[in-house]
Amino acid sequence: MFDRVFKAGDDFKRLLKLLSVFIGLGFICYLFQFYRGLGITGMSRDVSWGLYIAQFTFLVGVAASAVMVVLPYYLHNFKAFGRITILGEFLAIAAVSMCLLFIIVDLGMPHRLFNVLRYPTPNSILFWDMVVLNGYLLLNILIGWNVLDAERMGVAPPKWVKPLIYISIPWAVSIHTVTAFLYAGLPGRHFWLTAIMAARFLASAFASGPALLILLALFIKKRTKFDPGEEAIQALAKIVTYALIISVFFILLELFTTYYSQVPGHMQHFNYLLFGLHGHAELVPWTWLSNILAVVALVLLINPNTRKQEKTLKIACLATFFSLWIEKGITLVITGFIPNPFETITRYIPTIPEVFITLGVWSAGFFILAVLYKIAVSIKEEIGA
Repeated sequence: MFDRVFKAGDDFKRLLKLLSVFIGLGFICYLFQFYRGLGITGMSRDVSWGLYIAQFTFLVGVAASAVMVVLPYYLHNFKAFGRITILGEFLAIAAVSMCLLFIIVDLGMPHRLFNVLRYPTPNSILFWDMVVLNGYLLLNILIGWNVLDAERMGVAPPKWVKPLIYISIPWAVSIHTVTAFLYAGLPGRHFWLTAIMAARFLASAFASGPALLILLALFIKKRTKFDPGEEAIQALAKIVTYALIISVFFILLELFTTYYSQVPGHMQHFNYLLFGLHGHAELVPWTWLSNILAVVALVLLINPNTRKQEKTLKIACLATFFSLWIEKGITLVITGFIPNPFETITRYIPTIPEVFITLGVWSAGFFILAVLYKIAVSIKEEIGA
């Protein structure tokens, strides 16, 4: 099926070339980081997780969101998702691939990955995070590829695929739950020490992932002969709406608990985010931008008239995606370290090499996604013809 990639048009090839340029720039910066160490990043002893782990955290949610199309289609026989399920599974493959790459670049020395296998520690959340992420990647590759190949051949998928599909549904929830436990299990970090951290992660994931999937489906509809289906897109839009409402509600719960209880350890982090703390306000503009985008998205999504119009739906999905990317891909991780347990504020700003490495990983993920989507769409077009 990979032959369809080599037969692609000039626009697709130009896209791959552009992504390859950013991958190359990111790799060059990574070689510099590999040679000089993580000292070239904005991270420090006090802020030991930065842009890399923040992107990892956000992308785990995008990967987990594939369950929002897999579950209705396979468990509830929602036929409208028949065309779009493979797009969700392939999005999960690209997202998990980026997650693993961000872990590698954050480690500094990539060979340290093998220590997890050489010295397994089942009592560590990191060990289980490695297990669920790699397992979920393998599940989506096996399911997506075999189902698509069976569809191309006009036959039923192999019988052994069905149990894997059922396993992948709770597995999708587990990858983001375990990731949330990485934060909620650290008692010294008040900002992350909340029982609803996993629930917050899942709610934001089920909003951001389907929002991105809608944007990709609309792009495919416009640029190819394959139509993912209006009913499927609108069903996804409703999922985004409810998930975003729940995500915002959970944040309001955190704000109420923090400011009504007046616990200083919790208030400091939220004050830093919302208003700045002791003259440090680096994340305040990002926080309020995220809040404004969330409100814009909710207004457009809750109203059926704007949700059903393609133009306003695109705006709503873009606002949802970037609002939650700011919340989980920037503010959540960094704020957990500011201030530290000794109430010292250590400024963190990503360096230029750090940003280019991040862009390189995102480009690698979209390269994988473009190749997989090209194969899937070509087969869908053949079947439709």
